[in-house]
Amino acid sequence: MEDQLNRPTWSRQIEFTLAGIGCAVGLGNVWRFPYLCYRSGGGAFLVPYLLMLVVLGIPLLYMELTVGQYTRRGPVHALAIVCPLLKGVGMASVAISFIMCTYYNIVITWALYYLFSSFQAPLPWQNCNNTWNTANCTNHATNSSYSSTASQEFFKYKMLGQTSGVEETGAIRWELFLILILAWILIYLCIFKGVKSTGKVVYFTALFPYVILIALLINNVQLPGAMNGINFFIVPEWDMLLSVEVWVNAAAQIFNSIGIGFGSLLAMSSYNNFNNNVLKDTLTIAIVNSLTSILAGFVIFSAFGYMSHLQGIHVRDLAVDGPGLVYVVYPQAFANMPVAQLWAVMFFFMLLCLGLDSEFAMVEVMVTSFMDEFYQHLMKFFKRKELFVLLICGAAFLIGIPCVLQVGIYVFQLMDHYTAIVSIMFLAFFEVIAICWSYGVTRLSSNLEEMTGKGANIFFRLCWLIVDPVLVTVILIFSVIQFKPARYEDYVFPPWAQGVGWVIAMASIIWIPLGALHTLWVLPGPFMQKLKQSFKPYALNETNEAKMPYYERGGRLGDPAVAVICSSISLSEKPPVETNF
Repeated sequence: MEDQLNRPTWSRQIEFTLAGIGCAVGLGNVWRFPYLCYRSGGGAFLVPYLLMLVVLGIPLLYMELTVGQYTRRGPVHALAIVCPLLKGVGMASVAISFIMCTYYNIVITWALYYLFSSFQAPLPWQNCNNTWNTANCTNHATNSSYSSTASQEFFKYKMLGQTSGVEETGAIRWELFLILILAWILIYLCIFKGVKSTGKVVYFTALFPYVILIALLINNVQLPGAMNGINFFIVPEWDMLLSVEVWVNAAAQIFNSIGIGFGSLLAMSSYNNFNNNVLKDTLTIAIVNSLTSILAGFVIFSAFGYMSHLQGIHVRDLAVDGPGLVYVVYPQAFANMPVAQLWAVMFFFMLLCLGLDSEFAMVEVMVTSFMDEFYQHLMKFFKRKELFVLLICGAAFLIGIPCVLQVGIYVFQLMDHYTAIVSIMFLAFFEVIAICWSYGVTRLSSNLEEMTGKGANIFFRLCWLIVDPVLVTVILIFSVIQFKPARYEDYVFPPWAQGVGWVIAMASIIWIPLGALHTLWVLPGPFMQKLKQSFKPYALNETNEAKMPYYERGGRLGDPAVAVICSSISLSEKPPVETNF
């Protein structure tokens, strides 16, 4: 495609690094990582977590960035090049990213709602003297099932207007509806101009959260009881290391936190310079992501220690769960801090920045994939790329509306359970098979050498060939064996709702077999010849020369002459095609 010849790169390489950090570092670092630490014996979780970072997170991120930068394509075309039979993995990545962006923005909507509410004095979740509070409300934290805190009731009754179950849809929450529109406007304004806007936005959204985290940590460690929480976080309960679940959770957290399989980082790396140092970006993104999780752990656990001091109980006895950690437990801690409004505003603004970065990346996967495949048709119809981006944002907004109904928390939980837990593990498994085994470690290392002058070392080769495929397979099997139907707190979804959840999961997974069938259909020859060809890189490009990337038309990208041409292309020679990254 001619537009690939003018595919732009980042204005500065630091912009890709910051965008990658922003994509990897998200709300999961602030709530899921501390929650898993809390549930897995505090410091004991850090041991498998750091080990999995080294043997799973860094090698697989290195693999994805290499493929994206080398092929200079989004996930759909990149996977079609490396393993035509499993090109559906790329399509599934696009599907899962789009599904996730529709409900992930609801979390940003909640953050905005809390941010606006934080300017009130006193904070609306600071006491039980409000119209939405029940007779069971208490101003003090408690583990009793017969009472609820002011923070819990603000989240459940004031913001969500939560119904009793998924069977009762309730009315639309107009405040959340309007804030959801605002959230999508923010997303659109940040990405519609492509590199010109996103590359500049990430300087703030990727870096400012660290200023707030450090400020929160300095404040929290001075609170009474804070050190008890920090000790729980860093001192391991060694018996927990004997639990297989702790190790699998550590691997899954590394996997989901970095975003392996979502296609976001692969799409962004396709706009790197051909000779960019992939390893440097890999190490920076992966290590900063994990350090952020640990920093957030110190912030959260110091607050836990303060709360346990107020309640007179041990840290392990606090009532803590996933999203509730951010929107119930921590706001409850703010209510007892000096200058509560200041810390609340800072915290929820930090959540907004963390959420925006990750949302950018998910929307970009969709935009990049369509622009790669249908650029001429899209430009003919929409005239301007900005209008196409507006269409994507508008469609995602409409699909997300059920999440701002009173039943919204159940819809959110159902989508998250069957997308982030079920679908992503299947995608990751087939992506690793496609790249590490079908495309091959030798080819991948040669690609690296062609781009950077140095191939992969023995550590990465072993991880790609043996360690990572085995670990991903174990995680997938364990996820299937330990799979539990979706639930929210004590509410278990009825069978028909579970069925809807599986439909949501299949909306992404189904593209893997469909892609394989399409590949076997379009390749020439008898079935066995088709099957053999389907594992051969570039087989589909040979079948349809018109779809080959610009650097493929004169020879294979592996040819030294072609590599020289690719690496010497100057974007200043031709007007660049606008794109998001």
